[in-house]
Amino acid sequence: MVSDPLEPQSPEAQPSEGQPPLSQPSLSQSPLTRRQARAAADATELFDSPGAERADAAAPATGIAATRLAHPKVWLYSAIGVGFALLVTGSVLAGAAVGSAKEASAPVASGSVKPSPSPTPTARPVPATLADPTRLRTCSIAGPAADPNLLSFEGSVINATTGEVLFDRSATTPARTASVLKTLTAAAALSVLSPGYQIPTRVYEGATPGTVVLVGGGDPTLSALGAGQESVYRGAPKLTDLAAQVSAKWAELHPGTPITDVVLDSTLWDPADNWDPSWERSEQTQGYQPEVTALMVDGGRANPRSQDSPRSSNPIGDAGKAFAADLGLSDPSHLSTGAAPAGTQLLGQVVSQPVRVLVGQMLPASDNALGEMLARVTSKAAGSTGSSASLATVIPAALKRYGLVPTGVTIRDGSGLSNNNAVPATFVAQLMAKIAGGQQNLDIISNALPIAGKTGTLAGRFTGANAVARGAVIAKTGWIKTEYALAGIIHAADGSTLSFAFYALGAINSRTQPALDTITTAAFRCGDNLSNN
Repeated sequence: MVSDPLEPQSPEAQPSEGQPPLSQPSLSQSPLTRRQARAAADATELFDSPGAERADAAAPATGIAATRLAHPKVWLYSAIGVGFALLVTGSVLAGAAVGSAKEASAPVASGSVKPSPSPTPTARPVPATLADPTRLRTCSIAGPAADPNLLSFEGSVINATTGEVLFDRSATTPARTASVLKTLTAAAALSVLSPGYQIPTRVYEGATPGTVVLVGGGDPTLSALGAGQESVYRGAPKLTDLAAQVSAKWAELHPGTPITDVVLDSTLWDPADNWDPSWERSEQTQGYQPEVTALMVDGGRANPRSQDSPRSSNPIGDAGKAFAADLGLSDPSHLSTGAAPAGTQLLGQVVSQPVRVLVGQMLPASDNALGEMLARVTSKAAGSTGSSASLATVIPAALKRYGLVPTGVTIRDGSGLSNNNAVPATFVAQLMAKIAGGQQNLDIISNALPIAGKTGTLAGRFTGANAVARGAVIAKTGWIKTEYALAGIIHAADGSTLSFAFYALGAINSRTQPALDTITTAAFRCGDNLSNN
């Protein structure tokens, strides 16, 4: 019968007192370490503590407990072995744990720096649409632009087809424009008045018997010349025709009663608002600018057939005298100023040429009277007062209709004579690009602009080396005592169409104007290859 080693031994199996004890494991084969000795001591205390003895004594031992009591030394040595095994296992596990923490790192050679872990790359943002490639342009006009005769130079050149800015020199800085401003006036008039609009001059029956009222509508072309005679404004309406209408109608309404008095009505705008303080009076005496009144004849000229003729200091009175004479009244005492009464009989009317024709007369000759009068009539038609002050809002608002943004645009008059006008060159170039396109009736302006070397104020320009651009540049000239300007359209040598605006600001001299022609010709040669460098 084989006995269970964990069951209590029968008395027969127990050794007698005289017999040698059971063989014990030898502890001398390998000495204990300090840790093993401490573990053995702890185990001895566990089994030999008084508490343990009391627990054994309190209840009879059975099973494993009986075996422990029967063989205490065997159990002691077993406990020591288990403790040693636990210590060894713990050390191995601890080493494994420590090693596992470093396992992800590659071995580092002695004295080397441990590399940092590579960051996860972040995707670079990509625009929704990629910009088209920009053409590399190589033709420069920087040399001509640096000509000291251009003084303080501002300029802009645009590809009129694509809208791309090719050249810019302080082009967003507002500056005076001289007569280049007339292109803005013309565009505003075409937009507000329409190309076919005609400016009327009317005569109404007066409030008192024998009185008629001559009402000016802002037409400077109304002519005092007789039948068959032409002023500088070809096809202009005649006072003689108006007087004939009035005489016939008056005779029909009041047979046997003569016309005895003429009232002159120039109240379409304030008659005193006729001269800007920034204008020099020499412009009037030298024949460039009349007083801006709603009633005048022949642009206030002393000589209606001469473009630059001294202007009248009493344009309203001059018109009244001429009309009275056509009616057969020679006594100036029959003339007075006032306003036509409401609701009275219309006796006669003549009208100007259409606006499209007036623009064609204004731009080639740079006619200041037409510039001022078209601006004032545009103001009235736009629902404003017709005053000089109203132009600051009326003209920019009209230009917005072409899709232009008049940032920095300040308008003081309609002719450009004032130093207080301020328009960035880039805005003028943008307008010229619209004019080159010919939409919204702007072809009327392009057809009226002077042609280099051929017509208008450019007829005698672009000579010498600049003659290559003759016929290819159509532009508006500008000249006041502190500026020469040139702005328009270039049909370039490479077939491209450019729009431009150049200002030479400062103490102009005889070489300033040719310098403007030279830089314009340089842009003509470059065409779309023009670089801003």
